[in-house]
Amino acid sequence: MKKKIISAALAFMIAAASLGGLSGCGSGGKGTTDASVITIWHDKEDAVAQVLQNQLDQLAPEITVKLERKSDLTEALKMVGNDPKAAPDMYFFAHDKIGVYAEMGILSPITDFIPREDLDDYMDMTIRAASYQDVIYQLPVYYETLLFMYNKRYMKEDEVPRTTEELYAYMQENTKGGHYGYVEQHSTPYYCAGWIHGFGGYLLNDRGEPGLDLPETEQALEYHKKFVDLMPGESEYATVNTLFNEGKAHSTISGPWMVPTLRQAGMDLGIASMPVVEDTGKALAPYSGVQGIQVLKIAGETKKESVEKVLRMLMDQQLQVDLAKASGCAPASEACYEMDEITSDDVVMAMKQTAENAVPMPNRPEMDVMWTVAGNLLADINMSGKDVTESCTNAQKEALRLIGQMK
Repeated sequence: MKKKIISAALAFMIAAASLGGLSGCGSGGKGTTDASVITIWHDKEDAVAQVLQNQLDQLAPEITVKLERKSDLTEALKMVGNDPKAAPDMYFFAHDKIGVYAEMGILSPITDFIPREDLDDYMDMTIRAASYQDVIYQLPVYYETLLFMYNKRYMKEDEVPRTTEELYAYMQENTKGGHYGYVEQHSTPYYCAGWIHGFGGYLLNDRGEPGLDLPETEQALEYHKKFVDLMPGESEYATVNTLFNEGKAHSTISGPWMVPTLRQAGMDLGIASMPVVEDTGKALAPYSGVQGIQVLKIAGETKKESVEKVLRMLMDQQLQVDLAKASGCAPASEACYEMDEITSDDVVMAMKQTAENAVPMPNRPEMDVMWTVAGNLLADINMSGKDVTESCTNAQKEALRLIGQMK
């Protein structure tokens, strides 16, 4: 697989060079061997970037840290990750692309700078997300999970479902007159994964093996169909969130990024634990996404001392608290959950509770294939009414074929 990924990256570089693209990238990279200057690429909103910049400015004048927003960060790193004139020193991003860059050989392990025992305070889930083949390539800072949200105007406290069967009963009673008891992006793998995990299935395991034809996955998708039947046929992001925001849907599963909009609209928003699947005794377990800092190998070799100081600055627990306030996401360090500023935040604490069962998004290169294959599978079952077992069997074969082409 490594040869395939590296070959693809080289193809990107050659194509870009032929268009003069790499020369243009130079100004966006570090462009200097001066160890007192550290460039960090990111794709974060202004509020998060400002909190990070304020924290890292404390290293001045000894070290100057430049945060540069890159909208095409993932593809840019594939193109220039090994180019000392164009690559950044570090990048702040989600954990799910770590495997791609580790296979390309462009990352330095975090333990090259920070001893493993110094990471013991981090939540286990965040360290698992940050690791690829047992090597830690990311310093976690905060994470996100999906949340069960409900509109208190319609769903009363004693109606909040503790189990999926209670949710189904609520949907049966309240899906009428232009209202829905519950809606979700039912045919999007990121959202449906929680149902699959709740039955013990998976899209992709830690070994890069797809699990679309597992009995547990098939059972989950068959069971899920009766919920889909009581939701709109259209399950796109805008449709689902508009229904909930306008009070036409009483509950949903969505991300913390929706909370500010909902509250600004005046919704009396409730947040609850994920319902438990009665047949398995397991709660719906959505994917979690861990945001943090990764180190490019070139900088790890030429700016090791400066890189370590940046990492140490980003380990500050108060920084994680400040970012939670700015982004609505949850700190990666366990100690933060003893602070009043965090324990009083119902959104963050709900994510902490969900994180106990959440599954880190697979960070293996094979997952790029699985998003597409699983999306087609869900469309076949939920929107075209095709047989679950046959669809899962066909999807598994397609996933194995495409993964085989990567190796």
